[in-house]
Amino acid sequence: MSDPAATEPVANRAMITACVVLAVIMQALDTTIANVALPYMQGSISASTDQINWVLTSYIVAAAIMTPPSAFLARRFGRKRVLLWSIVGFVVSSILCGLAQSLEQIILFRLLQGLAGAALVPLSQGILLDIYSLKERGSAMALFGVSVMVGPVLGPMLGGWLTENYSWRWVFFINLPIGLLALAGIFYYVRETPTDTSSRLDWLGFGSLSVAIMAVQLFLDRGEQLGWFSSGEILIEAVIAVAAVYVFLVHTFTTDKPFISPQLFKDRNFSISIVFIFIIGITYLASLALMTPYLQTLMGYPVLTAGMVMGPRGLGTMLTMFLAGRLLGKVDTRLLLLVGLGLSALSMGLMTGWTPDVSMQTIIYVGFIQGTSLGMLFVPLTTVAFATLPASLRAEGTGLYSLSRNVGSSVGISIVTVLLTQNIQVNHAEIGAYVTPFNRAFDAWAIKSYLDPTIASGRAALDAMITVQASWVAYIDDFKLLMVLSLAVMPLLLIIKSPKREGNHEPVGVIE
Repeated sequence: MSDPAATEPVANRAMITACVVLAVIMQALDTTIANVALPYMQGSISASTDQINWVLTSYIVAAAIMTPPSAFLARRFGRKRVLLWSIVGFVVSSILCGLAQSLEQIILFRLLQGLAGAALVPLSQGILLDIYSLKERGSAMALFGVSVMVGPVLGPMLGGWLTENYSWRWVFFINLPIGLLALAGIFYYVRETPTDTSSRLDWLGFGSLSVAIMAVQLFLDRGEQLGWFSSGEILIEAVIAVAAVYVFLVHTFTTDKPFISPQLFKDRNFSISIVFIFIIGITYLASLALMTPYLQTLMGYPVLTAGMVMGPRGLGTMLTMFLAGRLLGKVDTRLLLLVGLGLSALSMGLMTGWTPDVSMQTIIYVGFIQGTSLGMLFVPLTTVAFATLPASLRAEGTGLYSLSRNVGSSVGISIVTVLLTQNIQVNHAEIGAYVTPFNRAFDAWAIKSYLDPTIASGRAALDAMITVQASWVAYIDDFKLLMVLSLAVMPLLLIIKSPKREGNHEPVGVIE
């Protein structure tokens, strides 16, 4: 497969690079491109706020489940073949998403899209590592990192433009031309790798972990709607999740070749990095899921404007990724991580002071700060995670690292959505308790003429006003939670070993 000492020139290297980068951009786009279109999907397929977020979480969960076994599939069937089928599956499922007529259909097709696209990032990265020499890999991984981060930059803007000028369905149809170009290029220019028919997958470990992730996700997504443990379905999902985790852990520690090797967790830096990337997954993508309804529903931004306002967040990430890469080895890695966490907490803290009247300029610069925090965390954290991990465990480690980030993202989106729905109801009841015909504020003619609680139109206007205030407070509560999470992991920096940069050593290029 990958030859670390490869120095021989590769024919058509530029074309190969362009094609695999295009495939990565296509997959990265779909992590954010649908965000700004969610309110339009919600109206089109008659879904509630918590239900429509399944469009995001179903994709992330499916990608999380299928990322770890991508290395096995490449060994067993050949990397080029798996990559081609992944692109075909991704494009077909994207078209089906665009044609979906119900919530159930779009969730199913998003699951298929996530399953198909999971292998695109790790296999594309493996191809780049093969065709560039050791000295060139730093630049190759920087280019690869930029291609991954193009999604957060272009996703909201492109999604907003397509939705406003065409339809929300085009945020999925756009994958057809991109996918066909990548498919043709990889088919003609990429060489197949040798296959290993003796390679085996730990199906029990893989299956039990997959069932656990899906059960936890269903538990979180449907708990609020069904009344948590008063619902038989939620009880069943909780029991299945606990049982699957138990089976996975027992099997992992008793079998000779487990799906995830326990040896990984003997490396202190890697274990702590798994916790860090899980929290980053929660804070970054969960905040993106919150921003869409905040801008479009609470502030009334058109879909294109909402996409443009969210775009600078990804630009900040790209800029600080390059900066962090240059600072590695010159500045203590733990200090870079501290700065990243500090910027994340700062951005969330600033968001707790927002009101429905917050200016567009404020939203843009706070989003930019949050984007810079991700860039400052991503590169140093990846370096810390893999700097001391044995090379024999590195491929397995990259899959688990990606799994942790994706699960953090899906869990984070579910949690903030549940809390948002719950807190809006609680806040509405608390604020509404002060609205009575006996409140002296209604004595003023200017107020009573519009907000008279004794007539139907006045009560409707009051209810709309209370709903806005209740929603605003609920968003602030979610932003506070994300800020606290960023601060809570800071003490872990004290037990991280800072990797030392040696002569020809380069940070491990693991871009998820």
